[in-house]
Amino acid sequence: MHTRTSDRYSLYESSLESTDQRSALRNGDVPVAVYGLGKMGLPLAAVFAEVTGNTTGADIDPSVVESVNSGTCPVDGEPGLPEAIETTVEDGSLSAVSDPTAAATDAAIHVIIVPTLVEDGTPDLATLRAVAESIGRGLSPGDLVCVESTVPPRTCRDVVVPVLERESELELGEFGVAFCPERTSSGRALKDIRGAYPKVVGGVDDESTRAASVLYDEVSNNEIHAVADATTAECVKVFEGVYRDVNIALANELATMADELGTDVIEAIETANTQPYCDIHRPGPGVGGHCIPYYPYFLIEPFETETPLLRTARDVNDSMPAFTVRKLREALAENGRTVDDASVVVLGVAYRPGVEETRESPGLAIAELLDERGIDVAAVDPIVELEQYPVAEIALDELPEHDFDAVVLATDHDEFESLPWSAFEDVVVVDGRDALSDRVDGHPVYTIGVGDPVSDDSNYSS
Repeated sequence: MHTRTSDRYSLYESSLESTDQRSALRNGDVPVAVYGLGKMGLPLAAVFAEVTGNTTGADIDPSVVESVNSGTCPVDGEPGLPEAIETTVEDGSLSAVSDPTAAATDAAIHVIIVPTLVEDGTPDLATLRAVAESIGRGLSPGDLVCVESTVPPRTCRDVVVPVLERESELELGEFGVAFCPERTSSGRALKDIRGAYPKVVGGVDDESTRAASVLYDEVSNNEIHAVADATTAECVKVFEGVYRDVNIALANELATMADELGTDVIEAIETANTQPYCDIHRPGPGVGGHCIPYYPYFLIEPFETETPLLRTARDVNDSMPAFTVRKLREALAENGRTVDDASVVVLGVAYRPGVEETRESPGLAIAELLDERGIDVAAVDPIVELEQYPVAEIALDELPEHDFDAVVLATDHDEFESLPWSAFEDVVVVDGRDALSDRVDGHPVYTIGVGDPVSDDSNYSS
């Protein structure tokens, strides 16, 4: 059993009244450790530092630790985060270490926010287990462990608690565990953490739920939504992502019918959504990012119950890059060319505008499909370095100098609004985001989900 050497207050099974616990939090008497200083973890550590004045971030990457301790932000694209890191490090509220157990030994609250990877459709909890082991080796009675990482339901009870008990030689009840999911989007992390949405908390026991509620009520300006237990809270986060994946799959499947229907499916969707019980998302060339494409597997793989809807939605969304390439081929044929002889540029390989993230990127998938066919393909992205990908990179301002046969819009970055389309000659355009109808002049355009308002047998307009 490990005992904290310094005298610190705790929230779990504390003799302090709630108001005294809150004061102790704000005064820095309840030290916090945040494990994982990535795109979501570093903003979280900064907010905890602002609130408590006593937060340590732990990350196994020495360069991240060195950057943070120098007051420099290693995460790009998060408004306000560089200033928050500089301020909290300078005033001593935030520091970083590369040894998670050292951070755990000094902390009374432990917040885990490391990624849960999916390999071949199977969730990989190795990183989470390793962090839990490190925390367990430094865990003390009265500590509270909060998991913010998105995980398969039952992970806190079936994985985290047993690991902590084994490593600490403590029993649940001497420490607490709660699941408190991050509800954060890249590019607005600080805003989201500080209270853009209600904060969900669910403990493995009632005291864990209470203690976590006190903690996050100080961190968040929004309401605290306490649920029955940690498994319920885990389900909440996974269900949010699964809902979006299934909904987008519906929109994408409807979009594939635009040609045969001879109508603008996007207009139909938008109009259907004026009915309060309808909320169909927008179609596109695929679903990317580190969340939505992976969360369905947190339910598909670990459990015996069949989930045919979730599997089908994944198949539909995974098929959209190929659908986009097929429509490109048809658009070229409609204009007397073949895709095999064409040169193509893909606009946007980030999975969404303004975010430097390429996991499961539709733009990359489209470029790779074209490359596999031996097609001359290049890509343009104003925020992503393309050196690591098998695609030629072209600077945005140099694009008009190149002679392409086709352009595919995969991600509608703001920077693309000023493209001089008049500089392109005889170019065919496939618009995956319904963003070019007011920009492209004089070029044949195929828009995913938009039917031709003139012809019943064609979905092309110019």
